[in-house]
Amino acid sequence: TGADPAVSAKSNQCLDAAKACNLNDNCKKLRSSYISICNREISPTERCSRRKCHKALRQFFDRVPSEYTYRMLFCSCQDQACAERRRQTILPSCSYEDKEKPNCLDLRALCRTDHLCRSRLADFHTNCRASYRTVTSCPGDNYQACLGSYAGMIGFDMTPNYVDSSPTGIVVSPWCSCRGSGNMEEECERFLRDFTENPCLRNAIQAFGNGTDVNMSLKGPSFLATQAPRVEKTPSLPDDLSDSTGLGTSVVTTCTSVQEQGLKANSSKELSMCFTELTTDIIPGSNKVTKPNSGPRRARPAAALTALPLLLLTWAL
Repeated sequence: TGADPAVSAKSNQCLDAAKACNLNDNCKKLRSSYISICNREISPTERCSRRKCHKALRQFFDRVPSEYTYRMLFCSCQDQACAERRRQTILPSCSYEDKEKPNCLDLRALCRTDHLCRSRLADFHTNCRASYRTVTSCPGDNYQACLGSYAGMIGFDMTPNYVDSSPTGIVVSPWCSCRGSGNMEEECERFLRDFTENPCLRNAIQAFGNGTDVNMSLKGPSFLATQAPRVEKTPSLPDDLSDSTGLGTSVVTTCTSVQEQGLKANSSKELSMCFTELTTDIIPGSNKVTKPNSGPRRARPAAALTALPLLLLTWAL
């Protein structure tokens, strides 16, 4: 490309990823194995054994930790030399390319005849499905799940790979086209776009290469937004009052929910707890929690005043 070789080598993350793999015994062993098998010529007319090459690739991606395999598959590139090394990771001349491109729907049908290939393809559609309700366009903002599903398809009939050596535009696809689809062309194009124009997959690859995918997979599951139940304010607990009084927030939520829905009161245990909480008083300056009706009853002065005129009238008569 005309760039300084020292600078180019220094910025080649794919080359760094290969070197890191060679420093790990397991990664080096299994990588050397699939390179040897996928480059082994069978005959002048048969460049290699694709079946054996696929098997060696599956062993590599299944048995080597993703900290090594992902760095080789999804490394970020600034030049064409780096991007070509990334494209050559899976030895595409044996594992990916063929003399002619089959129809994508035929390739999908062939994949579905193998239970493992069918399962891996289903995982890809589930974890890399474009979602417009998330920031990253991935289901649950989970980049790692999408990358894992993509890598899981390598070594099968549906093996995907980069379509060219462009360092800027990331386009991946199985080795297939939609020519000859007939009246199924729309379905074929839609299936192919799940790879070539998938914002979730593209963002996941870019984020991994740039190092901006950290902790994205740790994001909690997304829940549908629901209106929180209205909870009336209750007196705050004194600083020295223990939380072991049994007045939990779950009881408050249950009580409020029952009131808002207008359900009929019954003598269930849950409603009794709710009633107890809402009618509980806290004596200021004390750790005691009492109910308004607890303790000895006091005489009611209003009742005494009502009886006095009746007594005077009786005497007068």
